[in-house]
Amino acid sequence: MTYPRTGKEWREAARRALPRFVFEYVDGASEDELSLRNNRTAFEALTLRPRILSDTRRVDPSLTLLGQRWAQPFAVAPTGLNGLIRPGGDIALARAAARIGVPFILSTASNERLEAVRAAVPDANLWLQLYVLEDPGITEQLLQRARAAGIDTLVLTVDVPVSGLRERDVRNGFTLPWRVTPRLVMDLATHPRWALRQALTGQPSFVNLVASPDAALGPQAQAALLTRAMNRGLNWSWLARLRTEWAGKLALKGLLHPHDARLAVDSGIDALIVSNHGGRQLDGAVAPLAVLPEIVDAVAGRIPVVLDGGVRRGVDIVKALSLGAAAVLIGRPILYGLAAQGEAGAVHVLEGLRSELERCMILMGADAVAAVGRSNFQRRV
Repeated sequence: MTYPRTGKEWREAARRALPRFVFEYVDGASEDELSLRNNRTAFEALTLRPRILSDTRRVDPSLTLLGQRWAQPFAVAPTGLNGLIRPGGDIALARAAARIGVPFILSTASNERLEAVRAAVPDANLWLQLYVLEDPGITEQLLQRARAAGIDTLVLTVDVPVSGLRERDVRNGFTLPWRVTPRLVMDLATHPRWALRQALTGQPSFVNLVASPDAALGPQAQAALLTRAMNRGLNWSWLARLRTEWAGKLALKGLLHPHDARLAVDSGIDALIVSNHGGRQLDGAVAPLAVLPEIVDAVAGRIPVVLDGGVRRGVDIVKALSLGAAAVLIGRPILYGLAAQGEAGAVHVLEGLRSELERCMILMGADAVAAVGRSNFQRRV
């Protein structure tokens, strides 16, 4: 089988494989997509300063984070509606992550029950991402099931008090269940393989919103998650209660301000994920990479800081590490691989990132993740 080689080629392969309304859901961002572009601009504005005459005959990219051993300094970011890209997409991504030896973060908006993912990939380093909807019962049952499934790490996403205005989705009439229109029929007709897979499995749904696989999923709950109609009453007091209820590791995802980082540390959070939601929420938000040093300084080594947003190549991972990130999360590139060639595509994208990272570390004169630091970067003038 012939695989694309670069991230751009994987993106183009995904565009060809998916109907337009699905590809633009994956690929798009909010409003004018300024935040999406900011994420890449921040990486492009950062240049690297390698060290020479370093012994790099052996390069070890592994690390220990939150008491877990990662083979690489990256994890698979939480992404929703993976079953719309490929039936069984969540399980395929979990398997791909396990193959590489990195965590897979299952989204609340996933299309496979967390128990099914655990059973299919028992050796996966499986985390759960939590959206908090208005119905507190949804959160309670998710936490109970996560504990029972042996999930140790919870990722609370805090940058979605309301869904960003994703205008590509509005133009495409994106919704679940799909509304049959002449445009949709034409879109499906030109993507018969995707349409056949979906016809055989049925439209995906947010199966983790109910405690039992036999329970009926209410249309209001599904619509609320699709439109990200979250509980807008969340505050630091609520977070303190969650901290007492969840005995495992708790990471906070969606911070961009150092003051919030200090409050999070004081609230007993175990890790921070600096993120602007891949540009899908507040348009014009600062790029996570641009504020990463401030967040790292605010935390002052008390907890690890992970970067999410804009990572496309191995060199991007090294740039994030040089600014103090303990690791990074990667989303869209892996979804492009899943769309183009299923689980094998996701594995190939991850392996490509691993290969690029190792090559970059060698060229940087770094034999380990800890050898990359702030002396290795320079802002482009």
